[in-house]
Amino acid sequence: MSIQQNLIQIKSKLPAHVTLVAVSKTKPVADLLEAYTAGQRIFGENYVQELVEKQQALPHDFEWHFIGHLQSRKVKLIAPFVSLIHGVDSAKLLQEINKEAAKNNRVIDCLLQIHIAVEESKFGLDEVELTEILTSDDFKNLKNIRIVGLMGMASFTDNQNQIGKEFNYLKTLFDKLKITNSELQTLSMGMSNDYHLAISCGSTMIRIGSSIFGTRN
Repeated sequence: MSIQQNLIQIKSKLPAHVTLVAVSKTKPVADLLEAYTAGQRIFGENYVQELVEKQQALPHDFEWHFIGHLQSRKVKLIAPFVSLIHGVDSAKLLQEINKEAAKNNRVIDCLLQIHIAVEESKFGLDEVELTEILTSDDFKNLKNIRIVGLMGMASFTDNQNQIGKEFNYLKTLFDKLKITNSELQTLSMGMSNDYHLAISCGSTMIRIGSSIFGTRN
């Protein structure tokens, strides 16, 4: 099937409250334009340099999400235009985003990444670190960032019970935080192989790559 057909098929089954991020890392500009022509506007990239090059080459109504692991020294390259940064996993990174957002006279929306998988290799905060950040005086002084939700990546496994358990844990944490943080609206969890389960567990944003663009080389 074509990129356009893949998008139509996926979107036809999505609940209205779920946002689709088309994960376009390593894909050529022509593929992104095909998705754009089919009505897709939100694209997620993992590599800063690739994102900057694509942003310069494509129409200005693309909404760019950075979904990879972001190094502090590279924040300045995407701060002028990025719509949402998904994987914020430290207070240091938040401060850097705030600094670069201020230089660009912007407020940048961010998701805090929570470690929910069994793999140690995946990035993310635990519940204690998350609470420390949200209740710190330093955080209250950051006027050029807005925490709009949480993000998590489930274990890479075929065990649906394990994945469901991880998604449910993140949803519970999200609901708990929403009681005192009214700006939390986005729960980003679910990719090509597990987004149906993520949605049933309460996801409001899914990150789909291969199911739209085909497998990566």
